[in-house]
Amino acid sequence: MKSSKIALSFTFLLFTLLMSAQEQGEITIETLLNEMVDREAVASFPTTNFRLKQESSYNRASTSPNETEGWFNNHDYNKEEKEEDHNYIRTEETNGEKEWVLMDHIGPGAIVRTWMPFLSAEEPNTDIIIKVYLDGSDEPVLEGNMLGLLDGTGLIPYPLAHQSLRSAVSFFPIPFAKGCKITTSKKPFFYQFTYRAYDDYTPIKTFTKSDFDRALPLTKEIGNLLLNPKNTDVGKTISLSGKIGSKKEKSVALIAGNAAIKELTLKLDAYKNPEVTRTVVLKIEFDGEQTVWCPIGDFFGAGIGLNPVEGWYSSVAEDGIMTSRWVMPYQKSGKISVVNLGKKSIKIDLKATVGSWKWNADSMYFNAAWNGQYPLATRPFSDWNYVTLKGRGVYVGDALTIMNPVKKWWGEGDEKIYVDNEDFPSIFGTGTEDYYAYSWGGKSNDFYEHPFHAQPRSNVYNKLNRKPKTVKGKNTSGYSTETRTRALDVMPFSSSLKLDMEVWSWTDCDMGYGVGVYWYGDKQTTSNRVPNIKEVLNVPPLPKNFPNNKE
Repeated sequence: MKSSKIALSFTFLLFTLLMSAQEQGEITIETLLNEMVDREAVASFPTTNFRLKQESSYNRASTSPNETEGWFNNHDYNKEEKEEDHNYIRTEETNGEKEWVLMDHIGPGAIVRTWMPFLSAEEPNTDIIIKVYLDGSDEPVLEGNMLGLLDGTGLIPYPLAHQSLRSAVSFFPIPFAKGCKITTSKKPFFYQFTYRAYDDYTPIKTFTKSDFDRALPLTKEIGNLLLNPKNTDVGKTISLSGKIGSKKEKSVALIAGNAAIKELTLKLDAYKNPEVTRTVVLKIEFDGEQTVWCPIGDFFGAGIGLNPVEGWYSSVAEDGIMTSRWVMPYQKSGKISVVNLGKKSIKIDLKATVGSWKWNADSMYFNAAWNGQYPLATRPFSDWNYVTLKGRGVYVGDALTIMNPVKKWWGEGDEKIYVDNEDFPSIFGTGTEDYYAYSWGGKSNDFYEHPFHAQPRSNVYNKLNRKPKTVKGKNTSGYSTETRTRALDVMPFSSSLKLDMEVWSWTDCDMGYGVGVYWYGDKQTTSNRVPNIKEVLNVPPLPKNFPNNKE
C-alpha cells in the first residue's frame, strides 16, 4: 500500500511538472531570437527556469582553490602534439573516425554563446571540423570548419556570429529538447560553449536546418536591431541639469507609482580630465532603497576617459552623450542623483525616459555597483572578486577597467562563477580576454565593439584612434576597458552568485582594477559592494613615460 502511494505521488509530480512546462509555451529559435532583444524581459525573473552553464577547455588540474598550483595553472588549452593535454571531455569513434567530445549535455537546453580563438594570431586558420549532434542523433545537425561555421562568414550571419579580435564568436541560439553533443575532428585548441540547461520536461523545438532557414528573415531583423539600437521616446522625460560643485550632488525625483526608467542619458560639459568619468558617480534609489552607485565610466562602459562605444544596452557617443537602455522598474518611487567627487565643478545634462510598468512577483530592481583596488599585486596569483550576491536575481553584465604598468600581457586570468552555493564554479573560463570575447590578448590591443561586448580602449587606442595595421607590437600598458553585457546568456540565481576573476599577468607588478557590475534582484537581495569613495578617488596613475615605458 505504501509503495502504491509513493508511485501515485511520483506520477502526480511528473504530471504537475509536465503541465507546468506546457503552460510556459514551446521554446524555439524564434522565441529565443525575440528574447535576445527584449530588454523588458531581462527585468523579470525567468518564468521558464534554467541554469546557465559552460563547457570550456579550462585546465583540468584546477580542482580546488586550496590546491593553488593547479587552481592557477594557465594551461587551459590543448596542443595536438601533446598527448598529455586533456582539457576536453573524452574521445570516441564514429564510423571509424576519432572525435574529441567538447560538450555532452543530457536534457533540454540551448546553446547561447560560443567562443573559439584563431589557431595563430595573424590569421583565422584551422582545419578542425566541428560537429553538433542534438537529441542523441547519429547525424550532426551542424558541421563545418570550427571557426568559419561560427564567425559570421559562414552559415550564421553577422552580427549574430562574427569575428572579434582574433576570435570566432556566436550568439545564435541552438535549442535542443533532449541533449547536445559537440565534437571536433582533431584535438581542440581553446573553446567555450555557453548554454542554458532547462528543467526536465521544458517544451523545446530542437534546432533543424529547415527551421534555421525559415528563421533567416527574423535573424536578419534581429541583427539590424542589435546594430542600430533605437532610443526610447515612449514615456515622460525627467530632466536634471546645471552645475554641481566639488563634493556635491544634484537629484531629481521620478514619477510616482508603477513605472520604469526605459532610457537614461547623461552628458558632462567637459571630459578634458579623463578621471572625470571615475570621479562622477551615478546614484539611483527605487522604493526607498539605493540600488545603483557606480562611477559613470564604469556604468556606461567608457572606462577612464571618454572612449566612444556602441552597444545594445549602453552607448557612449563622440560628443559625450552617454546612454543607458537598461529597463529599471519600481513600484512607488524613484530618485536619480549625480555625485561629483572631483575637485572641480562640473555641469551636467541628464534625461530619463520613464514609462509604464506592471509590477508583479517576477519583477526585479536594477542594480549597478563598483569595486576597485590599486595597487593590486599580480603575485601570488589570486582570485579577485567582482561581486557576491545573496538572494534571488539575474546577473546581466560588467565593465572592467585595468591599469597595467608594464607592456606585457595582463589578462590570462580565468572567470570563475559560482551559482546557488555550488562548491565548484559552473562557469570556469580560459582567460579574461576570452570572457570578453576576444583572444591573443597581448597583440589584440585595438578597439573593437559588438552589441554584447567591446574593448573601448587598450593602450593608446580607442574608436577615435585605431591601431595602425603596420604596428605589430604587444604593448598592453596603460588603461584597458573590457565590457560584456548579457541577453540570452544572463545568469539567473535563486540563492547566491559569486563572480571571481583571476589576476594573472605575465610579470610581477602592481596593477589597478576597477569593475562596474550589473544585476537585477529582489528588494531583499544583497551584495557585498558598498559605496567606496576612497577607492574611487584612488585612480591608478599611468606608468611613467607612458606609452613608451619599458617592460
